[in-house]
Amino acid sequence: MTATDASPDRRAQLRQRHHRAIIDAAAALLDAKGPDGFTVDELAERADVSRRTVFNHFGSVDDIVIAVCSEVLGAVVDSVEAQATAQTDPAPASAFDEVAAALRTTDLVTPIAYLTRVLGAPGPEPSHRGALVLLRAFTEVSEHLSTQLLERHPEADVLTTRLLVSSLIGGLVVLHTHWLAATGGTVDEPSRAVWDDLLDQLIDRTRDGYGPRPVDAPTR
Repeated sequence: MTATDASPDRRAQLRQRHHRAIIDAAAALLDAKGPDGFTVDELAERADVSRRTVFNHFGSVDDIVIAVCSEVLGAVVDSVEAQATAQTDPAPASAFDEVAAALRTTDLVTPIAYLTRVLGAPGPEPSHRGALVLLRAFTEVSEHLSTQLLERHPEADVLTTRLLVSSLIGGLVVLHTHWLAATGGTVDEPSRAVWDDLLDQLIDRTRDGYGPRPVDAPTR
């Protein structure tokens, strides 16, 4: 391999290292100070990169925070991938069951409590900015998960798959609000039981929405 051939690879590796360093530094600063407690200069110093490099990778501090949140919530996507089987049935129910099983077996209470703490204002209610960041992070997870499911179920209807994934992942945003109000964001067995009950309601009601239309239901 010539030096010319190797140069793009080295640049790609350097960019990847910088990207990783920025996210890791942001995660540490979020944990210590919250989203409003650090500057871009502090982030650059902790990541050992220049301020310009930070903005070469991310358009804003919120984009960096969302990247951190998406990684934390990425456990859902990883869980779906881990539970994928050799099943080839492309029907939407198959994809639905994969996501539902992943949500039930993945520890979501711990990462959601963490994100609530690092993004929220003092008190039980999340800050407006924190709620928006969480929503964007959940949206990114939904898009990633939809893409993953469609790759594994190429004959599935694209719209139906995206609708069912967004219904479940978007529903987690609603569950978060109810769970936080009921538990104050604590992580213990009672709070996990509250989450499990809310999650069961989300899955059951979303599944019912994909069931057959009752015979006497009005049509449009």
